[in-house]
Amino acid sequence: MDNGLRQQQLLHDRGICVVIPTYNNAGTIDAVVRQTLKECMDVIVVNDGSTDDTSAILHAIEGITIVEYTQNRGKGYALKRGFQRALEMGFAYAITLDGDGQHYPHDISLFLEANRQHPGALIIGSRTLDGVERTKGSSFANKFSNFWFYVQTGRRLPDTQTGYRLYPLKKLYGLRLLTSRYEAELELLVFSSWHGVELVPINIDVYYPPREERVSHFRPGMDFARISVLNIILCFLAVVYGLPLRLFRLLSNIVRTVYSLTFVLFFCCCVFTPIVWLYVKIGKVTEKKRRNLHRLIYHATRFVMLRHGIPGTRFRYKVAEGVDFTKPSVVICNHQSHIDLACQLIFTPNIIFLTNQWVWHNPIYGLIIRHAEFYPVANGIDELMPKLRSLVERGYSIAVYPEGTRSRDCRIGRFHQGAFHIAEQLGLDVVPMYLYGPGRILPPRTYHLRKGPIYIEVGDPIPLSKLRQMGDTKKQASQLRKHYIEKYEQIANRIEQYV
Repeated sequence: MDNGLRQQQLLHDRGICVVIPTYNNAGTIDAVVRQTLKECMDVIVVNDGSTDDTSAILHAIEGITIVEYTQNRGKGYALKRGFQRALEMGFAYAITLDGDGQHYPHDISLFLEANRQHPGALIIGSRTLDGVERTKGSSFANKFSNFWFYVQTGRRLPDTQTGYRLYPLKKLYGLRLLTSRYEAELELLVFSSWHGVELVPINIDVYYPPREERVSHFRPGMDFARISVLNIILCFLAVVYGLPLRLFRLLSNIVRTVYSLTFVLFFCCCVFTPIVWLYVKIGKVTEKKRRNLHRLIYHATRFVMLRHGIPGTRFRYKVAEGVDFTKPSVVICNHQSHIDLACQLIFTPNIIFLTNQWVWHNPIYGLIIRHAEFYPVANGIDELMPKLRSLVERGYSIAVYPEGTRSRDCRIGRFHQGAFHIAEQLGLDVVPMYLYGPGRILPPRTYHLRKGPIYIEVGDPIPLSKLRQMGDTKKQASQLRKHYIEKYEQIANRIEQYV
């Protein structure tokens, strides 16, 4: 599949369409729509009561969805109709670009990449205007809009007037109150900001034709007056509605984070760790006692993740029918955050994790880790092999993070060969786990818990015979990484339509 077709498919899989509002753009709309179709297979064009040949031109283009009406209602109304049709068709996001040719459809790839990095965000195309000939009115309007947006939201954006954006359709607050003209785009930004939608600016190119060739429907006197009235209303709403919302959201984030950390610290330090300490210190540590310890960890983890839950998160999981956790195997999983291990422990008590030194010596749960026979990999797999063989003979599976460390951006990193070396030496199948969400809930180097879903899927076991068909352990690691990249993308595309 070439890059163009792959991009089109990826946009479709992520529920992204393109909405193009147009009014009397007969000279440009054909080229704009056809170029857009090369980038995205799902295009909705809203004909806002055009009186020229725009309608006939659109109906001559195959493969697009047309929304049209006879009376010109304004860009805001056209966007609203386009968004409504996109939602009816099942799309989660809409990229908007203008029909006058000033936006380059090839920049859709930039919005796609930004959407993958910031799912659920409103992506704003910040126009590169250096060297572009603009009227003084246009330049003033952008600065004017940027200033009032900052006053109303406390957030700075480089270009609040751009029409090239990606909207999360299920997070469009104030859509019913949307004004009908140009100021509607500013209104959408302001309401989104008040409700905590992430706003992400990205740089895009822009084309302004020579002044004598430009077609503009902007009416300086009337439209400036409308924008001024809207800003007065928004400033009032910022005080009585927007500011309380921001304060409530800030407070709820603080409360959720403090509550979650307090719960974890109290549960680990004051309840679970003392119980484990007493349990292993009183009497002889026998095989039965170790198995009971694993069951205790298993039930405690299920209580935290499935019954109590992390505030602000939705935890879901799926297990393939062919998985049998009573049979020892090598369990591999992508690695995103400190809470990954807790997500995996809900499936079986018969599992041992290979960890790094930091986890093994952790002051909060290090005691539990050590007595549960979780081992650090710092000294190498070969040195651990006798211990791992003994664990497998006792019925335990060995869990390994092939990446070796947490991903900084949730993408699948390079796979090391250790997990596959263990499978080969101990004659074990490999059970893949695919984890989504912890890296967004608790990103590296942060202590602020965010809202979002956590999903873990256990795939069908990969027999050792199939692994050997892939080649040596280096080739196995490479091929399994490619598989994880594809699988993670499928999971992310499905989930991120609803974040």
